[in-house]
Amino acid sequence: MKHQKNSRRTFIATATLATGGVLAAPLPLDVMPGLRNKKLKLALVGCGGRGSGAAVQALTADPDVELVAMADAFQDRLEGSLKAIQEHFEGERKIKVKEKNRFVGFDAYKKAIDAADVVILTTPPGFRPYHFEYAIANDKHVFMEKPVATDPVGIRKVMATAQLAKQKQLNVVVGLQRHYQQKYITLLERVRKGEIGTIRAGQVYWNDAGVWVRKRQAGQTELEYQMRNWYYFNWLCGDHILEQHIHNIDVANWFIGEYPKEAQGMGGRQVRNGVDHGEIFDHHFVEFTYPSGAVISSQCRHQPGTMSRVDEVFHGTKGSVTLGKGVITAMDGTPQFSYPRKWGEDPNPYQVEHDRLFASIRSGGVIADAENAAKSTLTAIMGRMATYSGKKITWEQALNANYQLMPETMSWDSTPPVVPNADGRYTIPQPGKTTFEYNE
Repeated sequence: MKHQKNSRRTFIATATLATGGVLAAPLPLDVMPGLRNKKLKLALVGCGGRGSGAAVQALTADPDVELVAMADAFQDRLEGSLKAIQEHFEGERKIKVKEKNRFVGFDAYKKAIDAADVVILTTPPGFRPYHFEYAIANDKHVFMEKPVATDPVGIRKVMATAQLAKQKQLNVVVGLQRHYQQKYITLLERVRKGEIGTIRAGQVYWNDAGVWVRKRQAGQTELEYQMRNWYYFNWLCGDHILEQHIHNIDVANWFIGEYPKEAQGMGGRQVRNGVDHGEIFDHHFVEFTYPSGAVISSQCRHQPGTMSRVDEVFHGTKGSVTLGKGVITAMDGTPQFSYPRKWGEDPNPYQVEHDRLFASIRSGGVIADAENAAKSTLTAIMGRMATYSGKKITWEQALNANYQLMPETMSWDSTPPVVPNADGRYTIPQPGKTTFEYNE
């Protein structure tokens, strides 16, 4: 979401380009009997573009929800987000964020969460385990973006919190929106009915030119620079195999119906290798092997001028499914089924996530996305560990690794977990030399 003045129509057009669909209408109140007369208070923690968009979708999903608190590390991000959300709703009485409920800093999330019934967690993912833990400890329903951690220590925290959320019957929706996308749901139903047989292999892709770069500004501390340029630092982002490619990896886990037992792969940085590119790779290739014997080839690349593809393809004992095209074919390539609608004709899954969340809250239901999100996040972390080390990594090694990137606490006086050398460059993982410690 851009922070310049936008009309409601302009915002919707921008959101359509970003998400590939139009905003879906909210669910009718007659499917929300449990809390239909209660105003639900919403807090936004993390005021970037995804957080601002998620807040708009949450406010669209339910007519009796109000945004009452916001939190971000940076004042300018918070104020820009608030302005854009206000302009989108053009005076509708859904935005009730008083000056005293605009919280800035590393501990701001606690104050925003305390003020709300439902919270949106959309900071850089390194913070997610700690924000999620606090929200569930304080009995809040949660929407949080993927990935849900950047290291195994964070994964273990999220998995424990996911169990607590279930015990408390709190709703947790995670932004792995393919699970809320009708084409994927339809194709999964056909796969589970046996139309391609048992999945034995597949390919998943997130190959494109890459994302934004925010150059170092005069007067910035090292910590502010990394926070502003968070995509390129593993303690905050986890590398693009985790931050973006998790979508495709998660779909593989979902369609196969299990999580991989081991991973091996390769990667590096050849094109995106400047001083503004932090410490992450620009390409990864991983083979994930599943307990059933299925092998998924996973590739993600951030290199301009190369083949772009974001897709999943699975091959079974009777045929194949290509999810991007929405087609099922027989072993000889003969078409067997084609999804009848084009992208944009179904409800926008980004909106459906919030529709389902608020419908479940209203009806007393429980959505429990966090455990799967943690395991798919761990799958991507396992892949990153394999590409960084050049060694085979098992599920147990990844889950139990003494591998912590994200500090337990941060303040503006903190030294970031990584710092540049005299040339302004950061240490880059080296296959064959990079290692990890594991709990016995």
